[in-house]
Amino acid sequence: MAKDKFDFHAGIKKQIFFVGILGFLLLMIGWAMPSGGHETDHGDDHATEQSHGGDHDTGNDHAKEGGDHDADEGHGAAPDVEFASGGDEGHGNEKTWFDRFIIDLWINNVYFTGLALIGIFFFAIQYAAQAGWSAYIIRIPLSMAHWLPIAGVLMIGSFLAFNHDIFHWTHADLYELGGAHFDSIIAGKAGYFFNPLGGEGGGFPIFYVIRMVLFFGVWYWLFAKLRKMSYAEDELGGESYWFGMRKWSAIFLVVFAVTSSIAAWDWIMSIDTHWFSTMFGWYVFASWWVSGLALITLIVMLLREAGYLSQVTNNHLHDLGKFVFAFSIFWTYIWFSQFLLIYYANIPEESVYYVERLRSDHYSPYFFVNVIMNFFFPFLCLMTRDAKRMHVFLKIACVVILAGHWLDFFLMATPGTLGESGAFGLTEIGMYLMFGAAFIYVTLNALAKRALVAPNHPMLGEAKHHHI
Repeated sequence: MAKDKFDFHAGIKKQIFFVGILGFLLLMIGWAMPSGGHETDHGDDHATEQSHGGDHDTGNDHAKEGGDHDADEGHGAAPDVEFASGGDEGHGNEKTWFDRFIIDLWINNVYFTGLALIGIFFFAIQYAAQAGWSAYIIRIPLSMAHWLPIAGVLMIGSFLAFNHDIFHWTHADLYELGGAHFDSIIAGKAGYFFNPLGGEGGGFPIFYVIRMVLFFGVWYWLFAKLRKMSYAEDELGGESYWFGMRKWSAIFLVVFAVTSSIAAWDWIMSIDTHWFSTMFGWYVFASWWVSGLALITLIVMLLREAGYLSQVTNNHLHDLGKFVFAFSIFWTYIWFSQFLLIYYANIPEESVYYVERLRSDHYSPYFFVNVIMNFFFPFLCLMTRDAKRMHVFLKIACVVILAGHWLDFFLMATPGTLGESGAFGLTEIGMYLMFGAAFIYVTLNALAKRALVAPNHPMLGEAKHHHI
């Protein structure tokens, strides 16, 4: 007989706690190792050789120096630039394990904030589209969104504490006209980062913080609105709550379309302050979206194997598998479109973003692993109809996608902050496991407080007879 409420018992909590402790131990081992938990010592060698405490313009002034490269190197060549950190150049700070810790903290903040947002997005899009097939699983994405207030505190706190270590543009001397470190490109963006009314920059990044606080506030308010109506529907029934959720879901989708893109520019793209891409908002959304779909699918399968959600059939799994498969291809389309246009044009101030990732011994292997994990593997694994209906294939694909898109965010953020001092090792794995354990705990704890399947959802009949 189907279990109508998830039992978040002590055994599951112990397993999650074990993963969190394992992550913490790996983090500490990474701290204790001379290379920060990385098997090689390239990061230390490069950090010493390059001495990131050089001039401000060594890492981010590619736009100014780029004219020397594009005339005679050809479309296939890459500008001969130095790899340097964009986060804290010119301030005499050698990159240490703690710098890696800060960047890993930021990467995981952004990644898991995205998973929480995708929980609301998936929930909202089902109501806005009047979808019935998903009525049995709709509580899972709603539970994922409970991470949002924690994410807001972590994001805002991390920025206030470590903004100079992550974002090059936060240094006041970049905006001093005539100063030794004046940067005309960054100074031109002062109104966006610092003062919404314009004027001189270089003080407290008030506009940036206002946007961050406003986004989290609006997201959480809309989430709380949808959650309240969903739970009220359980108690009172009727169709009025369903129509109300349709309306508020449409509002959320419009808000999300705007705010998620701006958040991607602020939180990730501004790390490489001189570089920008008009496709970047879509790119980050695609990575968030397919990761969220993979997590929803994985939780559905694990609950089903544990005796819950017996109403969920292979037809529902097939739909989830199609979503994961299709949006893995969508992410690849965005990734390739952004890469191809920049690679073919070979404009130095654009191509430097990929030069830092392709010509570095630290990042070039992960650049290709990223594409393998997030496109080739799910594409080949989930291509057939039967694969989308089998737990083993879906679970493997979802786990690979979740890890692969974390790697995607690692590649977005680390080269622009740590340069050649960056690495992937125990520190990164440990932080990911700690965040993942905390996120899953919050999600399952929220899931256990209400019925797994909304008992008065008006589309339960359609979900029951769903067949493809």
